[in-house]
Amino acid sequence: MNRKTLVLTAAAALLTPALAACGSATGGGAGDGAIVVGTTDRYEAADYAPAPLDPAYAYDAGAWNILRQTLQTLMHVPRGGGQPVPEAASECRFTDQGNESYRCTLRPGLKFANGDALTAEDVKFSIDRVLGIKDENGPVGLLSTLDTVETKGEDQVVFHLKAPDATFPYKLSTPAAAIVNSKDYDARKLREGFEVDGSGPYTMKAEVKDNRLVRAVFTKNENYQGDLKPQNGKVELRTFEDSAAMGRALEDGDIHLMSRTLSPDQIEQMSTSPKKGVKLVPMPGLEIRYLAFNTEAKPVDQKAVRQAVAALVDRNELINKAYGKSALPLYSLVPSSIGGHVNSFYNKYGDGDTAAAARLLRDAGVKTPVKLTLHYTTDHYGDGTAVEFETLKSQLNDSRLFDVTVQGTPWSTYRPAQKKGEFAAYGLGWFPDFQDADNFVGPFLEKDNFLGTAYANSTVRGKLLPESRRAGDRTDAAPALAQIQDIVAEDVPVLPLWQAKQYVAARDGITGVEWSVNSISDLQLWELGRGVSG
Repeated sequence: MNRKTLVLTAAAALLTPALAACGSATGGGAGDGAIVVGTTDRYEAADYAPAPLDPAYAYDAGAWNILRQTLQTLMHVPRGGGQPVPEAASECRFTDQGNESYRCTLRPGLKFANGDALTAEDVKFSIDRVLGIKDENGPVGLLSTLDTVETKGEDQVVFHLKAPDATFPYKLSTPAAAIVNSKDYDARKLREGFEVDGSGPYTMKAEVKDNRLVRAVFTKNENYQGDLKPQNGKVELRTFEDSAAMGRALEDGDIHLMSRTLSPDQIEQMSTSPKKGVKLVPMPGLEIRYLAFNTEAKPVDQKAVRQAVAALVDRNELINKAYGKSALPLYSLVPSSIGGHVNSFYNKYGDGDTAAAARLLRDAGVKTPVKLTLHYTTDHYGDGTAVEFETLKSQLNDSRLFDVTVQGTPWSTYRPAQKKGEFAAYGLGWFPDFQDADNFVGPFLEKDNFLGTAYANSTVRGKLLPESRRAGDRTDAAPALAQIQDIVAEDVPVLPLWQAKQYVAARDGITGVEWSVNSISDLQLWELGRGVSG
């Protein structure tokens, strides 16, 4: 993911004594110190992840949560969602009828945090750098429709596209298009470690222990010129070993806000018996979870086997056992709350249909029970993952059509093994880059997709994806997107399972909590302030 490839490690030692020296957040708003936000996300610089905060490399939800505070983009999605609006730019627009040329004019007086002027050349340098480095782990795929970047004077940038792409403004709102200073970033190689410098609303100082970032302190950037309006002068992001430790810190007043990830049990407890001074805030979420298949690996190289798995999975039982109130069934790669969604998997397979699965395998001449291992990561997606995969195992084995085992692996080993094709069937999650159906299908189905899968459908790649991207009015893309979703349900290179609901918990006295995380799970720390909260 990956936006999506966030490193998690479970080590209580990460909560170092240095953190305690920051003082307590008791009272939820008392004092003039930083607003403290907790997360179970972990950040590690390692051989397999050398540059976790370089925008040419970073492609995960946790890293982007840091980059969005510190680096500027030409566009951004406003707090309530919708179409992107100018951020570092004062104006951006397509200049042709075919959506193939996009021009942005920069705001006057833009500066990096160190005082250097920010010009159109910096924008070109930054995006050319992502394209030039072309790191296989990075977000370069988001810029796949971009041909060349041209500057006109110091304040205008023109993007020439290879093909029409009405979603391009969304892509310019992501850290894949973040603006960096050529004095700090090499055009040809990654910036390793945890340093990050830009022109965003905050500067960031990292506390690192054993090559892991354990605390990030964001201080308001006085040189910032953009569309965001920070409501605080300083925010601190602290990592916790698990949701339980983060929850205790919130109750004890050591942090003000608890973000990714609350456990299902915590959500239930806070919903029914909230602690005094703490509130649970639900908000829209677009995270999805799915099974993916290496279509060249036995036994899932046979489409009938993948289809049989799709017919057998009972999503409601899965959610009830593993996630409770924190998830909804999902029958397409595109979440139900996104325009263009079609319940393609339900329409074709229903839920938990053993007879249909048996028929699919029998008609294809597949001998049963089919031996299959389902792989999952033990330390990346939260407390419910192990229960989820044990439930999947039971559902498949109870049909007597499969002989399934499950295997859990730490993320640091899991993701490299998955990319090398070592797993036939494996679980992953997806945090979208932007709120459009294209971002739930393109990254899975395009050439050089982030899964590294061998699956390819020429109709999707050659016709339907380009057709959907030509539609400036995104409702006009719905027919092509519906066909894509139906093809995915027929071929089952991936099997969508559920869509997450999203929650944060906060102490009284912190304002802006309802805007602190957007629907694509990006932290918006500039929205947090102190005062009388509702």
